[in-house]
Amino acid sequence: MPDHATSTDTAVQQQLDRLWSLSPGADVLGLERITRLLARLGDPHRAMPPVFHVAGTNGKGSTCAFLRAAIEAAGHDVHVFSSPHLVRFNERIRIAGRLIDDATLAALLAEVLDAAGDGADAIGASFFEVTTAAAFLAFSRTPAAATIVEVGLGGRLDATNVIAAPAVTGIAALGMDHEAFLGDRLIDIAGEKAGIAKAGVPLVTMRYATACRARIAAVAAAAGAPVVARTVDWWSDTTRTSLRYRDAAGTIATARPRLVGAHQSRNLALALAMLRHQQAVAVPLAAMRAAADGAHWPARMQRLAPGPLHAHLPAGSELWLDGAHNPSAAMPVTQALHGIARGRRVGLVLGMLANKDAAGVLRLLGPSVSEVIAVPVPGHAHHAPATLAALAAGQGVGAGVAADLPDALGQLARRDTPVVLIAGSLYLAGEALRANDEYPA
Repeated sequence: MPDHATSTDTAVQQQLDRLWSLSPGADVLGLERITRLLARLGDPHRAMPPVFHVAGTNGKGSTCAFLRAAIEAAGHDVHVFSSPHLVRFNERIRIAGRLIDDATLAALLAEVLDAAGDGADAIGASFFEVTTAAAFLAFSRTPAAATIVEVGLGGRLDATNVIAAPAVTGIAALGMDHEAFLGDRLIDIAGEKAGIAKAGVPLVTMRYATACRARIAAVAAAAGAPVVARTVDWWSDTTRTSLRYRDAAGTIATARPRLVGAHQSRNLALALAMLRHQQAVAVPLAAMRAAADGAHWPARMQRLAPGPLHAHLPAGSELWLDGAHNPSAAMPVTQALHGIARGRRVGLVLGMLANKDAAGVLRLLGPSVSEVIAVPVPGHAHHAPATLAALAAGQGVGAGVAADLPDALGQLARRDTPVVLIAGSLYLAGEALRANDEYPA
């Protein structure tokens, strides 16, 4: 699925337009192009601060947020590379704790695009490969204690997998997504994610189905990476207010994460396990505990503040936002909704990209909502709203369509719906944040 990016900064937009014309953003897997591109730039990936490399179908971004919160609570500066962005392209690259500024971003993109070449000299690097190279170049030039790198797609052939010797690697929750690239069996997807394993580097994993555990273990063994698995090497338990993490070195007790949903406790525990099984960065127990309250990750069961979009609902209404772009992401959202709704009516505003399993997402979210209003995802190939509405109606859920988010919220407001969730796509979530003047910082 092509990526998209715009900027209000003229210099950045000029480079994004150039990037789009040279590399229209299709998902292209393989390490040959990114390796050649980085070589032309002096191999900056070999000069970055110690890397925490995180893969997974869902939860990898939240895990990175917990890692960042803990490392920063220890007083360290940290770089972060993540994707996709929600509102501004700059969100993908955080240098020593701050989102990259427009002037630096424009210069970096120009430098990388020049190196990527044109005509007979062109490497043919993809949108994501150019972005990855720009991030790694920025990180190599600014001191920091650590670098957190989120895998873009898969793991084995993802552009970020040029990192040869990370401090630690981790795999978050597994689920079906990007089947055209990773395979249509969960065991194959597990193998692709495990491809980030490196010789002698701990690979920290969550609890998966037996077949997936076996595939990950086999891939890690072939790479010479020790597996640090949940329920074998580390454990975590969650109560209504607290989390208890345990491994051979002892126990850590934290508050339950501020991020909403039971799944976030598991993501926090994975981050703690990664921190405990690396030796590159000193992170004391107090800083690890602080991650529970300090982590912020937009559009993951985020309650939107009062703003222009929220104003389309009556006073006192709750407006929530989550990507929930595949069934495995929708499942924890469904669980979180039960606690949020407390018996009240819930309206779902749903927009999904054309390559996503809409029926699977609606099977999970449908029983938890009173009504579905389907919307387009601007600027992207998406399921027709009428198709989504028909899928919802087929499950016995009241459904309609709307031209955009304000129209959808207006319809729900007229029916006095006290809780509204916008979900189905991180691109749609970006539209919601932009419309509400609530920009990730």
